[in-house]
Amino acid sequence: MPSAAAASAIVARLRGAGFEAYLAGGCVRDALLGRTPADYDVATAATPEDVCALFCKTVRIGAAFGVVQVIADGVPYEVATFRTEGPYHDGRRPSSVRYATAEEDARRRDFTINGLFWDPETGRVLDFVGGEADLAARCVRAIGDPARRFGEDGLRMLRAVRQAAELAFVIAPETAGALCRMREGLRAISAERIRDELVRIVTGPDPARGLALLHDTGVLDVVLPEVAAEDGVPQPEAFHPEGDVLKHTRLALGMLRAPSVALAMATLLHDVGKPETFVRADRIRFDRHDEVGAARAQAVMERLRFPRREVERVVALVRQHMIFKDVPRMREARLRRLLAAPEFPELLELHRADCAASHGDLSTYAWVRARQAELAATPPLPPRLLSGDDVLALGVPPGPRVGEILGVVEDARLEGRVRTRDEALVLARALAGEPAPGTRTTDG
Repeated sequence: MPSAAAASAIVARLRGAGFEAYLAGGCVRDALLGRTPADYDVATAATPEDVCALFCKTVRIGAAFGVVQVIADGVPYEVATFRTEGPYHDGRRPSSVRYATAEEDARRRDFTINGLFWDPETGRVLDFVGGEADLAARCVRAIGDPARRFGEDGLRMLRAVRQAAELAFVIAPETAGALCRMREGLRAISAERIRDELVRIVTGPDPARGLALLHDTGVLDVVLPEVAAEDGVPQPEAFHPEGDVLKHTRLALGMLRAPSVALAMATLLHDVGKPETFVRADRIRFDRHDEVGAARAQAVMERLRFPRREVERVVALVRQHMIFKDVPRMREARLRRLLAAPEFPELLELHRADCAASHGDLSTYAWVRARQAELAATPPLPPRLLSGDDVLALGVPPGPRVGEILGVVEDARLEGRVRTRDEALVLARALAGEPAPGTRTTDG
């Protein structure tokens, strides 16, 4: 893990060689807020060549931009040369870099709270951009002209939302105004970069506020129009006294507890099928919204370039999130299959968040947890007892009938009606002698 001591030692080594050096950016912000920094960055007057000459283990990850990794105790620390940057022509990278002073370096950064330097030897903070005042005011403010900052890198608009949600800060009015005006620029940002920021928002400490900020700034319409479409879609008050679909989604995100990426994204997308399945008949209904939502969730996840495994997991969670209405009446075999499914722990958490964010009835959730405890306390069932080859050996020809027989035998195993291989063979032999479902017999 990165440590303040190791980062401070890097600063001291640079200082000892005659170079100005400080801890910089997010680690200073977090330390001043009493938070444990996730990493530590160093800013210095030393060039990449100087840094590589001073430290024995270095990686030139961005030497063209003045950035070198120094490896200390097996942990990488970014050491960047003070710089100022030329125009951004691609909305992500500067066209040129010029080594500069600490103040110039601070003024090219994104937000004032990230533009602070700290001298670990004296404890002195260098603030050229008003970051300390904004930390005290709990405010995310772009450095200088916010339109220029967002024009340099449009992803900073999402970062503003993320940092405001993570830190429970407000976004400064002029920064929020520029964000609203320039949000269409996010369409030029790569799907992967948008995905990574969204993941940090929905798995962060306050994803509900993150979603609210995305909606209030209009960014949601650009990056997740499927979720934005939930705004204003009414729900039956008996089941959803909290309000429309978007409000429900926001509240459900707020009910999560340190979720996985798949669970967070499934919660965000679990009701994206409701806007297009909305009908008002005897009451408001969303028939098949789980199926429609699964298809929409797959499209979103693929558009954002999530790994295939994450796509499949989220689609499965969205498709099955309504299954709990049937759980107490399920046959034992089907229930055991459901409880044993690899995605079931996340599915159960999605159900809990879904209920807690609406009617508040967690009786089915409690029933499932109790059933899980009962099963955990009973002797384990024997492993699968027969294979397809066993059924073929009984004279059943290859085809769907083999799978049907194996399915019946597996149900019997899960329900405790057969417990040994011999019992399973007796059942399979009896089934093999029966006509397949749907066939007709005639007298010869």
